Amino acid sequence: MTGCSGAGPAKSITLGEVVRAGWPSFSQSHRLPAHHWKVLRAIAACHTPALGGHQYQCAHCGEGHFVPHSCGNRHCPSCQNLNGAQWLEQQTEHLLPIPYFHVVFTLPHELNLLIRHNQASLYALLFSSATATLLEFGRNNLKATLGVTAVLHTWGQNLGDHYHLHCVVTGGGLSLDGQSWVSLPPKWLFSVRALSVVFRAKFRDGLQQLFDEGQLQFPTSESRLSDPVVFARWLRHLCRHKWVVYTKRPFAGPQAVLAYLCRYTHRVAITNSRLEALDHQSETVTFRYKDYAHQSQTRSMTLPLAEFLRRFCLHILPARFVKIRHYGLLSNRNRSARIAQARTLLAQVPCQTKEAKEALLTIKHVEPPPLVCPRCGQRALVLIDITDRPHRPTTWDSS
Repeated sequence: MTGCSGAGPAKSITLGEVVRAGWPSFSQSHRLPAHHWKVLRAIAACHTPALGGHQYQCAHCGEGHFVPHSCGNRHCPSCQNLNGAQWLEQQTEHLLPIPYFHVVFTLPHELNLLIRHNQASLYALLFSSATATLLEFGRNNLKATLGVTAVLHTWGQNLGDHYHLHCVVTGGGLSLDGQSWVSLPPKWLFSVRALSVVFRAKFRDGLQQLFDEGQLQFPTSESRLSDPVVFARWLRHLCRHKWVVYTKRPFAGPQAVLAYLCRYTHRVAITNSRLEALDHQSETVTFRYKDYAHQSQTRSMTLPLAEFLRRFCLHILPARFVKIRHYGLLSNRNRSARIAQARTLLAQVPCQTKEAKEALLTIKHVEPPPLVCPRCGQRALVLIDITDRPHRPTTWDSS
């Protein structure tokens, strides 16, 4: 059920509350991998006594306060702001005083069902195909090694499948001999049409290789694709159409890059701020989304809790899968040496510029506030105990 959104919610709702409310019926009606249940349990327990917590006492008024622990799971929206800020602090030393470009590589929806059954291998293929395309264009067109930071997103605004890769690309790179810096025009990266053609070909070839090696799992409804002739025909049909690659306006410098990364790197399928209403009686949840098919209008969608959780589980990453990766100039091995060489060639001081520092200060605003007593308002809370044991049994985790 959809419609134009109205006023904001009177009370904030968290994803943990939604998981706890939907757990009884969802756990009885759905079969999921053990890793998915582990993620849902963590989110449900986040900021509840189930995970233990810190016991404080106010030195001013004497009141005691218990602060439950967070789960720290990377799929939990309540935990990702702080995790993102800590990650970004580490990235400032790798920024260069140059323009950066934003490129998005999107997979066609005809691949959705196959990706659901082959998440790790096809996510990895998306990374390798997109970044290899960018680095190849850098080598061939600029005779230089670009730097790429790639972030995987798997969702659309309505929590449906929408597999795409956000790439932040340096506006230039080290020459192939490492002796000079080659700049890109400030408003132009590469032809998106050409990028799309090469990206599609690389992904197609990788998909064919996975098939030839017997590494693809096919859903029961598409078991016919296991036949080589049928698969080859399906793959040709898949590549008849253009694949979506688009570039956004280039970033103005380090501050803009940090602001972007702060929004995208640790984003999860849905944030708490988009949750509008949780109806325990009807077992439904309402959330906001942008309807890109209608001029990005903000609308509301109401779903049964079980369907909402089913959609959310589509975007739980495989265990230990790395969703933020660096390539080329920014690849992890010897990155500091390459960045230092680039700065020398750019004749710039290390990237602790005023602009970068201001960006870092902005990011730090998401860190926990000082410990203020909720009763008297004084910054006088003193830690007196830490417990890792639940204060009471959980009623939502009986499976």
